[in-house]
Amino acid sequence: MSLFSVPTQVLAGEPEAIKVSGKEAVKGATTVAIGAFNVGFIFESTDQTKATGGLMGAFGGTTKAKSQLVGVTPEMMQKIADAAYADFVGKLQAAGLTVQGPAAVFAAPELAKPHGHPSPLDINIQLEKKSTGKATYVKPSALPTLIMVAGDFQGSGFSSMGLAMEAGQAGMALSNYARASGSPVIDVTYLIDFSDQKRPGAFSFGGLEVNANLSVVPGYSRMTIFGANGKTTTATLQQGVSVDGDFITKEDATSGASKTTQAAGNVVGGLLAAGGMGGLRLGKTRKFEFTAKPGNYEDGATKAASLANERLVAQIAALK
Repeated sequence: MSLFSVPTQVLAGEPEAIKVSGKEAVKGATTVAIGAFNVGFIFESTDQTKATGGLMGAFGGTTKAKSQLVGVTPEMMQKIADAAYADFVGKLQAAGLTVQGPAAVFAAPELAKPHGHPSPLDINIQLEKKSTGKATYVKPSALPTLIMVAGDFQGSGFSSMGLAMEAGQAGMALSNYARASGSPVIDVTYLIDFSDQKRPGAFSFGGLEVNANLSVVPGYSRMTIFGANGKTTTATLQQGVSVDGDFITKEDATSGASKTTQAAGNVVGGLLAAGGMGGLRLGKTRKFEFTAKPGNYEDGATKAASLANERLVAQIAALK
C-alpha cells in the first residue's frame, strides 16, 4: 500500500493551477541558474472565524484555533529541502535545460553581496486576513546562502520590514547576474502547511476546520525568473498541492479548565438568547498539537514539493 495518495480532481470554479505574470524572461533559454530555492515550514498558526450560530444562538463570537507542529528537527527540514532541490534540478535537466553549478554562479562579481540570510530563517507571516503564523525557511545544502526576493513571503510585524528591504536588493543582484551571464536566474519558494483548513475531509468544531494533511500552500508558493533580457516572470501556485498520508498525529491540547469555562458560557448564552436577551458570544478557543512522524513526514513533504516542481518546470518549458 502506498504511503501517500495524491488528489487529482479539480473542482468547477477553482482558479487555474498557476498564475503567470510576464512571459519573456525565459524565452529561448537553454541554460539557467538557480539563485534561490527555499522550503518553508509552518510550525505555529492561529486561525479565526466568526461562528455561524448554534443552539438558541448561544455560539456567537469568534472561534479560534491555535495549532502547533512539533517533532520536526533541523535535520528533517534539511533532508526535505535537499531532496526537493535535487528533484527540481533533475526536472529542469529532463526538460532540456542546462543548470549552472552554484559555485560558479555565486563566484560571479554580481553576487559578491547577494543579500542572503543564514539558514534556517524564521519569519512571522500573515497567512490570511485573520490568520497569522510562524514559518521556518530552509535552503538546500548546495546553495551558499538563503535568498528571498520580493513576493517570496508575506511578513507580519516590524521584523519583516528589514527582510523586505533585503529582498528588493537581492532581486537586483540576481537580475544583474542574469544580464551579465546571459542566463535566466530562477528563484523558488515553497511554504508547506500542516494545518490547511480548506482541504476536503477536514473536521469541524463551531464552524472552523483544521486538517493535518500536508500541502504546498497556494498564493505563498511561487517562482520568480530574472531574464537575461531584463524581463521578469513570476509564476504563483493558485491551487494547493496536497498529499494524503500517515504523516502527523493530532491532539486537542486545550486545557480542561478552558473547555469547561467556554461550555458554561455557551449554556448561559443559550438561556439568555431564549429569553430574548441575546447570547454572550463567547465563541470557542481550541489548541491543537501536531506531532510529525519521522520518515513519513519527510516523505510526504518531499512528495508535495516534487509535485509543485512538476508544475513550475512545465511552466518554464512552455515559456521557453
